[in-house]
Amino acid sequence: MNEKLIKFTLPSLTSSASAPDSQPQPGDVASKARILVAEDDPVSRHLILSRLEKWGYDALITNDGAEAMAVLRGRNPPSLAILDWSMPHMDGLEISRRLREAEKMVYIIMLTARGDKENIIEGLRAGADDYLVKPFDAEELHARILAGLRVMTAQENLAQRVRDLETTASEIGSLKLQIPL
Repeated sequence: MNEKLIKFTLPSLTSSASAPDSQPQPGDVASKARILVAEDDPVSRHLILSRLEKWGYDALITNDGAEAMAVLRGRNPPSLAILDWSMPHMDGLEISRRLREAEKMVYIIMLTARGDKENIIEGLRAGADDYLVKPFDAEELHARILAGLRVMTAQENLAQRVRDLETTASEIGSLKLQIPL
């Protein structure tokens, strides 16, 4: 008889490796994440890339919306994307809309110079999960990245638990037929 045990645990709110107030270090698990940056401005692109590398992330850089969409539709896409609103070929809003229509699980941070309340609302309604206005504070961007990675980790853990439950339910269903009454 094939037995399968599923362990259910709640995630810890604090890490045993570091104090709650400590800054994440480049070697932390969260810093191993792959992050897509879609930015057509070379200065902004360089600034974001240098910060991501400093924090220990694996950054994938694209120059326009079409390149970004190709990466996000490809094999093993990153779970977090930082998108500029205004880009050639496809803007950040269109990327967000298409990803949500395709039900792709990507945490989107819209990073743009458009800071009016109406723009923020439009960006979030298009599918962005977070919105940051240029010029931005680097530590605020990092905090938002960490929040996004926490959300995506929780989403993946939940999806894995659902898959495990479905497998177990199927196994239990087939065992019912083998148990004599």
